[in-house]
Amino acid sequence: MIARVNGVALNTAGEILPPEELRQRACTELLRQAAQRTGLLDAADAPTPDGVISEAAAAAIDALLEHELRVPEPDEEACRRHHAAHETAYRTGERARVRHILFAVTPGVDVAALRKHVEPVFLDVRCDDGKGADAFAAAASKWSNCPTGEQGGNLGWLAAADCAPEFAREIFGRAEIGVLPRLVHSRFGLHIVEVLEREPGVAQPFESVRGAVATALRQQAYVTALRQYLRLLAGQATLEGVDLEAADTPLVQ
Repeated sequence: MIARVNGVALNTAGEILPPEELRQRACTELLRQAAQRTGLLDAADAPTPDGVISEAAAAAIDALLEHELRVPEPDEEACRRHHAAHETAYRTGERARVRHILFAVTPGVDVAALRKHVEPVFLDVRCDDGKGADAFAAAASKWSNCPTGEQGGNLGWLAAADCAPEFAREIFGRAEIGVLPRLVHSRFGLHIVEVLEREPGVAQPFESVRGAVATALRQQAYVTALRQYLRLLAGQATLEGVDLEAADTPLVQ
């Protein structure tokens, strides 16, 4: 099935994309078309069904978002509240000894079908009573698409900087030990993750991380504004074969 945004194809016939990649292409196409409507991008700029846009389109989308999104500067009180609520996120030296089982997501993989395959493995290692054979290591050796599978999935001691950000978010700034109660999604695929040990690191006072806190709040505000803007565009568009959360209300600042 070919998905479309206002009649523009997002994929080719026979190309099966993971839902998240299809949604990403749809969002990019919504923004590309919005840039054309506002005169920031030449009407002759041609879309392609492979998700790759022209340099001119990328620049026009940047200009569009700079004009349309209003991201407030976080004040001192908001920064202090955020720091107090997320103190563990601003620790230095935090490390975790981790192992994982990776189920890789590659182009054309049916993510829903893959998840059905992963769930029984996940439940098996989650329910392991720890007696006798190591179910996690056995499952890693059998199923993992990572070379560490040969070592029972062992990743060793990691810091947040050693991991993809989406992986690190699920591991650090938490207290959990053992197999995490949820699958971890990363750019590489689906992971079953076990935290074997933690070193909590050292808490940092607000004054020493003020800049990082402000940056985090700006990023949160930007993402919120972008999602709202995309919902507005989706609500005004004709979508085929792709599910986006649409809204017909104005962008909330």
